[in-house]
Amino acid sequence: MSGHTDNSITIAAPLDLVWDMTNDIENWPQLFSEYASVEVLERKGDTTKFRLTMHPDENGKVWSWVSERTTDRVNRKVRARRVETGPFAHMNIAWEYEELPGGVQMRWVQDFAMKPDAPVDDAWMTDNINRNSRTQMALIRDRLVQAAKEGRSAPVRPA
Repeated sequence: MSGHTDNSITIAAPLDLVWDMTNDIENWPQLFSEYASVEVLERKGDTTKFRLTMHPDENGKVWSWVSERTTDRVNRKVRARRVETGPFAHMNIAWEYEELPGGVQMRWVQDFAMKPDAPVDDAWMTDNINRNSRTQMALIRDRLVQAAKEGRSAPVRPA
């Protein structure tokens, strides 16, 4: 068995703002509520390898892992995977952006499998990712709509 999630939200903001802010990895701790820090480890072209560290969970455990993310602005897609998989046998994430009347639809599709010795199974993780994705997407939507109202943009990062 393996896990699969597919979540999307429409953000009433311009595509460039949505793309730039959601792909500004260094700013993720201000965009997502779950991340305490991000450390960029390597950049090669459109691919970035980075370490994400979460805030402590309800048991005080701090989760951290390395991911690799490749952006394709022309096709409005991002492909990511966990390099340090932790309890996952694999974790792949696709982000897709589509301009719609009134905003941008941001879609996250996650395909994964838990290791046999993981503390939870694929079904539990699917429910957890679906619940958390909806929470984070709503938060991101609200923050980006506010940024658009204020005329803000993502900072320009060196390549």
